[in-house]
Amino acid sequence: MSELSASGTRQYLTFQLGDEIFAIDVANVREILEYNSVTRVPRSPEYMRGVINLRGSVVPVFDMRLKFGMAGTEKTINTCIVVVEVSYEGEDIIIGALVDSVQEVFELEGSQIEPAPRIGTHLRTEFIKGMGKKDERFIIILDIDKVFSADEITSVQDMTEEKTAATA
Repeated sequence: MSELSASGTRQYLTFQLGDEIFAIDVANVREILEYNSVTRVPRSPEYMRGVINLRGSVVPVFDMRLKFGMAGTEKTINTCIVVVEVSYEGEDIIIGALVDSVQEVFELEGSQIEPAPRIGTHLRTEFIKGMGKKDERFIIILDIDKVFSADEITSVQDMTEEKTAATA
């Protein structure tokens, strides 16, 4: 029995990137923010838009479209930052995920989630928990803890520590 089918009903926050709908477990979602301004950090990866000040804490913001190999996110009235908690080596890291729009929160039974597709050997699918379906539309359910690599998390920690020290 897979981890998903054994987990019962879970709530997921859905968001849109281009024409695709993605979902993450609401347990990982801290809050949803309007997309205003982001401070660019020199020499950071292209998909890292910069950092925001969230009640005194420096939070890195990643453009999820760029992270997944799409064209960069264009700012619209619906563009927002989903603030998520990512676990890395027993530590919780706060990251902002820039998305086209947030859709809704809905419930899915573990039995309603199909395993991640295994398409060849070149496509990285380890960050996909599975595929759900709502209103005849597929939803890609992400394992937010695996979306970012260890190197990315480490560089984010270093950057936010430097930025925090510079503002202190």
